[in-house]
Amino acid sequence: MDSRIFRCVLIVSLTGFLSGFDSIVISGINLPVRHLWHTSDWFHGTFIISIALWGSVAGAVIGGYPTERWGRKRALLLTGALFVTASLGTALSVSPYMFAFFRFIGGLASGIGTIAAPTYIAEVSQAKDRGRLGILFQVNLVTGILMAYISNYALAGVGGAHEWRLMAGATGVVALIFTLLATGITESPRWLTRTETLTLKTKPSGLFSGKYTKILLIALLMVFFNQFSGISFVLFYGPQVLKEAGLGMSQSLLGGVSIGIVNLLGTFVGMYFIDKVGRRQLMFAGSVGYVVSLSMMALGLYIGWPGWFVLIFMLSFIVSHAIGQGAVLWVFLAEIFPTKVRAFGQAWGSGMLNVFAGLITLFGSVLINQFDAWVIFAGFAFLMVLQWFFVFFLMPETRGISLEELENQFS
Repeated sequence: MDSRIFRCVLIVSLTGFLSGFDSIVISGINLPVRHLWHTSDWFHGTFIISIALWGSVAGAVIGGYPTERWGRKRALLLTGALFVTASLGTALSVSPYMFAFFRFIGGLASGIGTIAAPTYIAEVSQAKDRGRLGILFQVNLVTGILMAYISNYALAGVGGAHEWRLMAGATGVVALIFTLLATGITESPRWLTRTETLTLKTKPSGLFSGKYTKILLIALLMVFFNQFSGISFVLFYGPQVLKEAGLGMSQSLLGGVSIGIVNLLGTFVGMYFIDKVGRRQLMFAGSVGYVVSLSMMALGLYIGWPGWFVLIFMLSFIVSHAIGQGAVLWVFLAEIFPTKVRAFGQAWGSGMLNVFAGLITLFGSVLINQFDAWVIFAGFAFLMVLQWFFVFFLMPETRGISLEELENQFS
């Protein structure tokens, strides 16, 4: 493996760290800002919790343009600059409206980054290494999630009433480092080759011309099942569910840290196997793990078993996600679309992923107060049975196949 390529991929994959950290840091800010500004359930769910995800949707919608027109590198530099701006603005917010605006900007950065980074990594990687290099984005994503939980836990009580400002501003430090490092990466050779030989005529409508219908459907179902596994619900509301299951507040926050650690370790397992057994086998294993874990969580909450029982199967759920959807998603989405529409295809997948994530977190704040938690987890378990059938009947294997061969295969 070329050391220069690996270094560039490592830097670019930090985009995942920023996306993970910025999205989950709200779990520690959630209650302090609600008490500060006395927001309602609907306002809090829409403008405090899920607004960053709707920013990610907007970022995904527009992110194909800078990634395709300006190049992968410039789109990544834009991502870094937006993260710095969002972090500083959120930390200095004096009203819920200002807070929501800059959380939206952070989501915008995340949306653009989840298009530019996986696209760049897929295009600079050789077929035999593409899975392992592609999953570095996910490794950084879950590392960012873990560090957000640790940061929130460490900063709890620091700064008194302003502790949430420190939590919100932590993203900006990493974002600034990333932006400086990203100035030194090389541009994607596949993008350079295409721009040197073609006049850029690709439009978003080309993606929906009918030629790529099957790929679009596969990508849509992939991201639908990713979010309706309940992963965002667990990451955002896990500490609250554990508290309701009988754990103390401190234990619940520590449970959040353990979720982050297990997520990271599981991702390393997925990284080891993704180029050995392939994408489909990891998805099969993850689907079975989802169904068992979610069913046992629902059962434990229904019967009223101790909080530690729920935590054990919540961690089992996280492992199932990490080795399945977590390991495969970003690698797979960047592989299945042809080069000329890859950025826009990535935008489609990332945009719909964030739409579903936004719906989960938007209604999660209401659902968790209207329904017993076991009902919610039982519903997720049923949907994961459907995911197994999706993998069996529709999902293709992409392991070890060059991007050009995949393009011919799907065309």
